[in-house]
Order: sequence, then structure tokens, then C-alpha cells
Amino acid sequence: MALPIMLIEDNPALRSALKAGLDATGKVAVVYDCASGEEALQYCFESGQQDDLPAAAIMDVQLAGVLNGIQAAVKIRGEFPRFPVVFYSIQDDDAYYRDFRKSGILSHYAYVRKSNYLLPHMIVPLVQLACQGQGFIDADIEARVQEVRRKDERSPMALLEPNEQAVARMLAQGLTNEQIAAVMGFRDKRTISRINGQIYTCWGLNDTAGDEKTARTRAALIVHTGQLLAWDASGAVWTVDEQGKRQPYSWGAARDE
Repeated sequence: MALPIMLIEDNPALRSALKAGLDATGKVAVVYDCASGEEALQYCFESGQQDDLPAAAIMDVQLAGVLNGIQAAVKIRGEFPRFPVVFYSIQDDDAYYRDFRKSGILSHYAYVRKSNYLLPHMIVPLVQLACQGQGFIDADIEARVQEVRRKDERSPMALLEPNEQAVARMLAQGLTNEQIAAVMGFRDKRTISRINGQIYTCWGLNDTAGDEKTARTRAALIVHTGQLLAWDASGAVWTVDEQGKRQPYSWGAARDE
């Protein structure tokens, strides 16, 4: 008996061709197809209430709408735990790998490159694998997921707690302490001063900045460059490369990135 599945793909021509090819295998039957994660989520809610949820989903990572495929799957699995999903993508955006890493998806999934697994006879075994509770990730994608993980771990933001990260971003946007306190919902603007102090400490700015205005400016530069910069007594700027070596920082390179 063919497994009932749904197909989420924002390219209508590709979606139509994939649906025809998948149905032709006789092993799966596309009972619903759409272009966005929002539509897929709504369909799952409605079909789940009628105990008619599809067995699995095949989903592009880049979709129409606000949600990408990873985000849509997380929301679906929030209502229907470990709902099987096969992700495919031709996109090589850090944001997608970051979303996948943060999703905590451990089983009932496959994540592959569209260019390597687009043919129906290659996708169907992945659907079956996901339905059996297994997990499979393309080696190239796994390498990129780990690359993004290492990049994030080296990010200055990784040294801050969530509230501190939010304050640092608003500080870098030029908001005053009063404005940040209002956005964060704090009654006392001195709370922001205390958080700023913690940010400066974590980023090693208290020892080198000399005054709060300088520390604030340097913190903003760290946010904008995404690198943990350090200033020596002469004002020279340094950073640490991937091998852990201290290197002079080039502002020209920052503009080129």
C-alpha cells in the first residue's frame, strides 16, 4: 500500500513534476501539496484533528511564506512529535544550517542536497527510512552544519546570555539605555547599565576601553563585525583566527565581507 505523503515545494512546475514522479513509483501517494510552510502546518492541524495525518512530508528548505522548511517542520513536530520529514535544498545559506542545528531534530528525518537526491526513486527510500524512525543527513550538509556550529561557537554572541545578546544588538543599533530599557520592558534603565557592564566584561573591554563611551563603541563594532576584537594600549585592533592565533584585524577586509 502506498504511503500517503505531503509535498511542500515553492516552485509550481517542479512540484507538479515531483508529484507525478512520486505517485508513479506506487510506493507513495501525494495526498496534499503546497508552496509554503504555513499551508503545510494548517493542513497538518486539520488532517490531524480527523486522524488523517499523512505518513510523512517531503519538504524544500526554501519555501514561499515566512517559514522555511526547517522552521515549518519544527512547528509541525511540536504538535505531532517526530513527524517524519525529508528535507532537500539547493541553497547553501548558513541560516538554514543554523536553524537545523538549533531544531534538535534527532530522528525520523533525512536532509539532503536537492541536486543529489531529486529523482523520485532516490527520495522514496529516504521517506521510508524516516518513517522507520531513522535519521539521515547528506555528508556535505553535515559538514556545513558543523562548520556553522564552529562559527557560532567562535562568535562573540556565544559568550553572552540571551538578554545580553538582545541588549548588545540594540546597543549596536545606536539605541540609548533608556530606549533599550523600554524595548526590554525594564523599569529601571540602570539594569541596562549593569547588562552593558557584563557585556564589556565578557568581551574583555573593561580592561582596555578606559571609559564607558569607548567600551560602548567597541562593543558595537564587535556586534557589526561578528568577531571578538581586542584593542591594545596603542589602539591597534586584533582578532583570533580559526587556528587560535592572534592576528591584526583589517578593516578593509571587513568592508569586503
